[in-house]
Amino acid sequence: MKKICKFLLLTVLAVGISFSAFYVIKKYIINENSVEQKKKVEEKKEEKPKEVYPKITKASMIMTGDALIHNSVYKDAALGDGNYDFTKQMEYIAPIIKNYDLAFYNQETIIGGKDLGISTYPRFNSPDEIGDCMVGLGFNIVNLSTNHTLDKGEKGILYSLNYWKNKDVLTAGSYESEEDRITPRIRKVNGIKYTLLSYTTSTNGLTHPDGKDYYAVTYSDEKAKEDIERVRDKVDVIFVSMHWGTEYNQDVDESQKRIAQYLSDLGVNVIIGTHPHVLEPIQYINNTLVIYSLGNFISAQVGPEKLTGALVSLNITKTLNEDKSSIIELSDVNAELIYTSYKKSSGYWTDFKVIPYTQLTDDILYNYKNYYNKFSSILTKYDNSITITSLE
Repeated sequence: MKKICKFLLLTVLAVGISFSAFYVIKKYIINENSVEQKKKVEEKKEEKPKEVYPKITKASMIMTGDALIHNSVYKDAALGDGNYDFTKQMEYIAPIIKNYDLAFYNQETIIGGKDLGISTYPRFNSPDEIGDCMVGLGFNIVNLSTNHTLDKGEKGILYSLNYWKNKDVLTAGSYESEEDRITPRIRKVNGIKYTLLSYTTSTNGLTHPDGKDYYAVTYSDEKAKEDIERVRDKVDVIFVSMHWGTEYNQDVDESQKRIAQYLSDLGVNVIIGTHPHVLEPIQYINNTLVIYSLGNFISAQVGPEKLTGALVSLNITKTLNEDKSSIIELSDVNAELIYTSYKKSSGYWTDFKVIPYTQLTDDILYNYKNYYNKFSSILTKYDNSITITSLE
């Protein structure tokens, strides 16, 4: 009987040990499988999807000309308490600008601070609110180098630089120091890196304070070459704002043609011309789009030629290849004519509005269809592939 009990006990122990061993081995196998599965999951997570080339990205851009803020313009925007509101003047333009990734304009008249006194021609000083309005519309690239940049001296320039420093925009043409001037300002949109360089060919005879010529960058071939070479390999697109040409002349002068060819040879993608206050032609020089003059965006000048400007839009396409080389293409270049309308009331000019030609009537600009044809012909004089927004 004792032998039987001993046998049963040994059997039970053996079975117990077997089950324990089986359980341990099973748990080990399960654990091993779990670790292996987890490892595979982690490895799968770490696997990067295979990149597909070429990679194509696009950005849209719109450009306009001179914000030339005469006293009639800012008086029309005055609220009577020392503040201004220009938004009503731009109500026809606001829906257009917001559709673009990039939007350029020329701040013709310096924003120099109200302490210096808001002023008009010949030594302008514009209120902060014009900049606030333009940025609010969606403009995010601004030219600051014009023949009026020095109008309010060093105090005005320092105020302007501080004002723009606090805006989320890319500015060029006016800087705090030479080091600031030569430091590339690079932005990116939709994977496309871009920069703006800016030059003026005139300061209206005004001299830079203490030789600080970085306050309003004047053009020279040497300076432009150095600036472009400094940034060429760092960006995809170089925009150059040129404040040049002959005022009120709708023909391109020889100096403009020479500079445009020179900048094109250096690899500039788009040259944006301002200063003449009237429209001038658009053309391609090699792969460079040259807009010789965008005319006035807003002003209180007289006559349809000076009150007509343009919104020029285009698409930028970047094709990135597997070897990391890339190609930039400009396409769909289109110009939409705009007109600054105002009314005369009791000897004052009031109710300023920037209006697309597509929304004009003869009551606003008599014979506007003929002017449309005239200005369209000027813009396409050198290149009829440029399209103009139809009145239909």
